[in-house]
Amino acid sequence: MSLLVCITQRDNTKLLNELSAQLPEVDIFEWPHCPDLAQVEFVLAWNAPDELWTQLPNLKVVQSYGAGVDGIAMHLLPEHVTVTRIVDVQLTKDMAQYVLTHVLAHKLRLKQYFVQQQQGVWKPKRAHQGNHVGIMGLGELGQAVARKLIDNGFTVSGWSASEKCIDHVNTYAGQAKLNLFLANLDYLVCLLPLTAHTRGILNKSIFSLLPNHCVLINVARGRHLVEEDLIWALDNNELAAASLDVFAQEPLDSEHPFWLHPSITITPHCAALTSITTASEQIAENYLSLLNSEVLANTVDRSKGY
Repeated sequence: MSLLVCITQRDNTKLLNELSAQLPEVDIFEWPHCPDLAQVEFVLAWNAPDELWTQLPNLKVVQSYGAGVDGIAMHLLPEHVTVTRIVDVQLTKDMAQYVLTHVLAHKLRLKQYFVQQQQGVWKPKRAHQGNHVGIMGLGELGQAVARKLIDNGFTVSGWSASEKCIDHVNTYAGQAKLNLFLANLDYLVCLLPLTAHTRGILNKSIFSLLPNHCVLINVARGRHLVEEDLIWALDNNELAAASLDVFAQEPLDSEHPFWLHPSITITPHCAALTSITTASEQIAENYLSLLNSEVLANTVDRSKGY
């Protein structure tokens, strides 16, 4: 049995070296350089080409190289294939700090003051008074962000597909409760998994239901957002501002209108980066679990997509 790494559009040298150190007796190959695909039962993947999956007759496990699984075309995998993901404690902490930072940056008008500095303008103003943050997606990341915000004095509401009960969080579930969740928010944070149901969920109809002073923070996936609808909302005072860490196409095209929009803050998908060491340890553990017919960690419910 061999391990195949198929993570496209990046240099995987460090990752391959780390995996080799974790699994010194295992044959590890990087797509497309694999002498015998029939020997592959375990694939580490992100944005793998669709044609790969039909060439793996003995595939048993696909490990996502990330906390999400939207980089894996699960609909192309045979039903018996198990899908797993990375769970990184430090990544979770980083995400919570990132969201808190961007909420505070807007609340304290930091971007406005950066512009004033460039203009040589001295014009102090009170901080924005809004204190209510809504989080779409109450999985591991969403709950960590909620705790961090609560610890810093914010009121937090959360919305998810299924019912959740979380201390000090006002929770809403299902499409029927979405309008109620959105009605009184000062900040809207998207941390949803990307599925067929959530793709394009950040759109004109959602923005029109939010208070017009609300700020959008998207740290989930770029495909959650209908980009032209965000520009419409900002230009028509349906939203006050947006902080975006993820985009439909990455890197963001140099001509994209987001770059120069005065109400948009951009970061280059850096809110929470997976540790190569942590990822390699979990990949190695799952590979050995498969080898020894043991239960794998961090498996995904393929019917839900997360």
